[in-house]
Amino acid sequence: MKRVFGAKKDKEPPPSIQDASDRINKRGDNVDEKLKKLDAELTRYREQIKKTRPGPAQEAIKARAMRILKQKRMYEGQRDMLYNQTFNLDQVSFAAEGLKDAQQTRPKGHNSGQSSRSFFSSLIGIGCLPHERCQP
Repeated sequence: MKRVFGAKKDKEPPPSIQDASDRINKRGDNVDEKLKKLDAELTRYREQIKKTRPGPAQEAIKARAMRILKQKRMYEGQRDMLYNQTFNLDQVSFAAEGLKDAQQTRPKGHNSGQSSRSFFSSLIGIGCLPHERCQP
């Protein structure tokens, strides 16, 4: 049968929250690099605008600078969105770690109710708790 349908492929484990956070941070760094390039280009256009006389040449440079500014705003929005996603993933991982810690500290076994009952009965000095019916 393996010849007809092929053998089962081994599945990779699903990516962890930390892996996803690292990938998003890497993409955010790429966007930061693009923003630096756009800033350099904007400073070059500012210098050109200062050097040229008012007229059609200066207006053309201003139009190019405005296009670069729009791109910069778009990339800043993407960067903010990526960093917000990273923040959300960090919050999820923190909550997951808290749940794991809570599971580890919880008493194990089925007799946890019995042990608390015996603990409270020894504190109070009676055989049953107030919400239970005592059998004489």
